[in-house]
Amino acid sequence: MLAERPLVAGNWKMNKLIAEATDFVRELLALAPDFEAVDAVVFPPFTALAATGEALAGSRLGLGGQTMCDNVSGAFTGEISPLMLLDCGAHWVILGHSERRAYNGETDAAINRKVHTALRLGITPIVAVGESAEDHAAGRTHDHVVRQTTAAFEGLTADDVARCVVAYEPIWAIGTGLSDSPPAANRVMEQIRASVAGLEQTRILYGGSVKPENIGAFVAQPHIDGALVGGASLSAQSFYDLMVNARAQE
Repeated sequence: MLAERPLVAGNWKMNKLIAEATDFVRELLALAPDFEAVDAVVFPPFTALAATGEALAGSRLGLGGQTMCDNVSGAFTGEISPLMLLDCGAHWVILGHSERRAYNGETDAAINRKVHTALRLGITPIVAVGESAEDHAAGRTHDHVVRQTTAAFEGLTADDVARCVVAYEPIWAIGTGLSDSPPAANRVMEQIRASVAGLEQTRILYGGSVKPENIGAFVAQPHIDGALVGGASLSAQSFYDLMVNARAQE
């Protein structure tokens, strides 16, 4: 692990109403009142973003949006401006998640525009890349994730790239209960790190069926700096266990 502290990011996806989100924060802060050895960020649905931000105010728990528009305002019905994220206290954003690519038609070019906008406004993007089961089986993992990575950071300086985070999430492992082996994921993430100048200074997270029971094995790898977690991040106790087990590998 290259970073000083592991980063545990909880992507709640389309889960939690406002009361459930604020209850989660209160329960988590009661379990872990400080985060000295681990950085943690939660990504609620947009309807709960402001309330979650209020609940975690004054803590070390970070707040992020699950996506954003590359424009700051205008006639973009149904979109969320990065200024709206900032207005809710969110300083992180997930960009290029495979579900956004698959269900909302997000392209590499669109993700690149969003990365540029996020950095310009001081928002830290977590750029998600990952291959399908077909590409994985055919041995195309390296080519696929390197192409996605280089496209996402096109036109950025190495210093700008170093302000970002990358999440390697093999699509075949997301929500399936199947996770890549830590050494295999580490090899892919080493290739990602070498693909763009600046990524040698960047946190790279693993995602895909991460649980409290396996996060330690991933974070113990030299090129894995934390995890982007889905289902296991929905319970405050589970999220706390993820932090504890990631911290144990510091």
